[in-house]
Amino acid sequence: MSIQFKSITQLREMLDNKSISSEELTKETLRLAEDLKELNCFVTMNENASIEKAKSIDSANDLNSILAGIPLAQKDLFCTEGLRTTCSSKILSNFIPPYTATAVEKLENAGSITIGKTNMDEFAMGSSNETSYFGNVHNPWKKGYVPGGSSGGSAAAVAAGIVPAATGTDTGGSIRQPAAHCGITGIKPTYGRVSRWGMIAFASSLDQAGPLARSAEDCAILLNEMSGHDSKDTTSLDLENIDLLKSINQSIKGLKIGIVKEFNLGDLDAEVQSCFENSKRLYESLGAEFVEVSLPNISASVPTYYSIAPAECSSNLSRFDGVRFGHRAENTGDLNDLYIKSRSEGFGDEVKRRILIGTYALSAGYYDAYYKKAQQVRRLIKNDFELAFKSIDLLMTPTSPGAAFAFGSKGAQNPVELYLEDLFTISSNLAGLPAISIPHGKVNALPVGLQLIGNFLKEDQILNAAHIFQQNSEFHLDKPSMEDF
Repeated sequence: MSIQFKSITQLREMLDNKSISSEELTKETLRLAEDLKELNCFVTMNENASIEKAKSIDSANDLNSILAGIPLAQKDLFCTEGLRTTCSSKILSNFIPPYTATAVEKLENAGSITIGKTNMDEFAMGSSNETSYFGNVHNPWKKGYVPGGSSGGSAAAVAAGIVPAATGTDTGGSIRQPAAHCGITGIKPTYGRVSRWGMIAFASSLDQAGPLARSAEDCAILLNEMSGHDSKDTTSLDLENIDLLKSINQSIKGLKIGIVKEFNLGDLDAEVQSCFENSKRLYESLGAEFVEVSLPNISASVPTYYSIAPAECSSNLSRFDGVRFGHRAENTGDLNDLYIKSRSEGFGDEVKRRILIGTYALSAGYYDAYYKKAQQVRRLIKNDFELAFKSIDLLMTPTSPGAAFAFGSKGAQNPVELYLEDLFTISSNLAGLPAISIPHGKVNALPVGLQLIGNFLKEDQILNAAHIFQQNSEFHLDKPSMEDF
């Protein structure tokens, strides 16, 4: 019995009615990963440990949790005890953590099985998964095309049907953009809903972990388990968890959805516009109402982000010095020479670029002009959202300006080309708001995504709106043929 492209709910039914054991399911998942290794989704596999855990679940008949015995993939910046964690960087290519990230630990405590660590843009810096030390990840819909970044390996593994769901992280769109390019669903929760402890930091005030899956329902299942206060993370919100699964089948009649005036959708490809208008009509047929809203400072999101994120990355990545852990250069002179050679050899071009930009923005004489000013504009962007949500329930935008593109076709000469891929996603990270991407059509036979942005802590509302959309459409059921792999 094939398990490829099955949802968590479908796999749960197979396990419950004994048509498959967890061990069989895990072995079949590992076989799929091997058969589709040309996608380059995975950096490290967890074969022996995952099979052993599956056997123990079968023998204990411990299937109380919906995730018990379900194989998942983890983005390779979540620390996993005893299992290599690289951030897809040479500098961490031999790093084996002594602890497990809280978000992963919560999923594993619910009985899920980690089959491996997924490829990504180096240190999550990129929008195409082309900056990985371990090579590009292919989009399952078209070989030689990007899956989006930075969570490209996780998105591709789900889109290819290897696993029903995977973890990702989102600093400026790194869950939603690959979800859009790969034709799956991905949600970035409210900042602080999911613990960042054990998640190797890129930009600490922006990073947030979340799930990628084929449907909003499966995302809700994972987010239920990943959420919760963590005393080890000072930015973790101490809130009473709600059951998101119980919130995703509500009527959306009367739901007020905002369309951002400042996003000139007329500048986008005609097919992207057509998909957006069709989705708007579907929501209207279900009783939703559309309202034009103004976010006057939204146009400053990209430059604001690319001042704040590199500054924070410059600070966070200073710990990778060749001394305590990670890659250490050989044949060095004094300590300064060790630092320079280890970091020069260990980091890729995009990471070096962002460290340099961030160090400059934080330097004496430029801090006020760049980093401080960016934080002030960030507050204005957040204020705009707060004002808009007084008259609407959620916002709707495209997830990205277009569909997936060929390797090397963007950013080679001008990195800003790739930075603009995050045009619609960055603002919700700056404001700390939850946002989800769902598939809603194709452009040139490649998937494109629809983004729903919710108010603070309103994951239930955007998941419900996404689920209702998927109950009345079939875009999330489309599967890539993968004939070339």
